Amino acid sequence: MIQRLGDITAIEGALFDSNVYIIADTAVDTGTGMDPRSLLGRMNEAGIEPSSIKHIVNTHCHFDHTGGNHLFDADIAVHRLDAEALRTGDDKRTVAYMFSASSEPMEVAVELDDGDFIGDFEVIHTPGHTPGSICLYDGKSLISGDTVFANGGFGRVDVGGDINDLSESIKKLRRLDVDNLLPGHGPWVDNGSWHIELAARFLGL
Repeated sequence: MIQRLGDITAIEGALFDSNVYIIADTAVDTGTGMDPRSLLGRMNEAGIEPSSIKHIVNTHCHFDHTGGNHLFDADIAVHRLDAEALRTGDDKRTVAYMFSASSEPMEVAVELDDGDFIGDFEVIHTPGHTPGSICLYDGKSLISGDTVFANGGFGRVDVGGDINDLSESIKKLRRLDVDNLLPGHGPWVDNGSWHIELAARFLGL
């Protein structure tokens, strides 16, 4: 599925690939990169020339969100706590081994932190799935990576995560007024605050 949501072009991930969100010349996450023709073809279908992507923001360091970074001539931004995993190509921290793949070391141009801005989107540090997981929020839409999914789902914590950190992150997101929830996998949905509330209740918060 491909859909325009205001200034955001949402491209559904295929197989293990994360969803990809395009905002002007910035791609938020890039999938595994294991099927370049699929991703680049869907970008072209959406009217986006892959060469127009100049910036990549990774919501966290996992391979299914970062493996496709090498498909673009673009600088990479990721939270400072996940940056070293990308720089060193750490297969354990990027969980590339889970996809029978290996991470390529990458140059990280920008180390993000809580409160930074990517255009109109504020960086919200939401550890739990990984130490450096982030969400992006513009006052209406929340690009949530693997912190929270539709229908109350959330990212697993047994591959370098922490359930207590995740619970605190969900509490933080619970305070936001979210219309569009754009997660790292699965459907993007409206009434995002309701879906976050479901996750909070599932965690007993």
